[in-house]
Amino acid sequence: MIDGAYALGWAALKHLPEPVARGLFNQLADHTWRRRGKGVLRLEANLRRVRPELDEAGLRELSRAGMRSYLRYWKESFRLQTLSTAQLAEQCQVKGIEPLEEALGNGRGVVIALPHMGNWDLAGAWVAGAKGHRFTTVAERLKPESLFDRFVAYRESLGMEVLPLTGGQGSVIGTLARRLRAGGLVCLVGDRDLSEAGLPVDFFGERTRMPAGPAALALRTGAALLPVTLWYDGPVMRALIHPEVLPPAEGDQKEQTSAMTQAMADIWAEGIREHPEDWHMLQRFWLADLEGTR
Repeated sequence: MIDGAYALGWAALKHLPEPVARGLFNQLADHTWRRRGKGVLRLEANLRRVRPELDEAGLRELSRAGMRSYLRYWKESFRLQTLSTAQLAEQCQVKGIEPLEEALGNGRGVVIALPHMGNWDLAGAWVAGAKGHRFTTVAERLKPESLFDRFVAYRESLGMEVLPLTGGQGSVIGTLARRLRAGGLVCLVGDRDLSEAGLPVDFFGERTRMPAGPAALALRTGAALLPVTLWYDGPVMRALIHPEVLPPAEGDQKEQTSAMTQAMADIWAEGIREHPEDWHMLQRFWLADLEGTR
């Protein structure tokens, strides 16, 4: 049933006129927000850390905007395959592309690391379609398996090479390292730790864990590590590619990896603080909330 619902979404929603699709998903977001289910309550709990100065009414309005942003991600994802190169360039506007182009042009690998902001699939389609840079990414294995296969096929149709986080052939890290050493591009969502073996970082004044992968891969291969933040601005999505995160001059590899991961967390926190409604974190995130739930 779940797989069938997604199949129906891809088949039907991509043919709707944009105003109709936008209105439909805004209504669905508002309905979900009013029901105040676990996802909405968790989103509000997370946003309370981001904007602690808000009263309850302000927090509720922010979470409503957050649900609209989240459902906009799904609306766009169902319709991405219908967009031309010109439409991708119009809907995704990126600043700071020069370090990415320079590194790839010189045959140096690049790790793009981004949080769950805006629409990372749209950003990926822009990189592959509008800029012509095929890249490799990693996907969390979903259930049922047929739904995971559908997502992989969908993302590969946009120009991505998708590796399963678990259950694939060979080492995911080894494959990513080979792509980077060959001068390739790797894009990873890096704010949520799915392995329970992430590195501790300070984020909005509290401790959480983030994956070591982006920083560790950059150190291991000599690739450039470029953090990205995404946000919606009216009808377009904007992206900012931040300057390269460099390893500190001192410390062993573990200490360098931790310092680089903290540096990315600080950059993402600034972007999320400016655009909190576009951070789609509907799961437990901080260690204080995760205790006893592993």
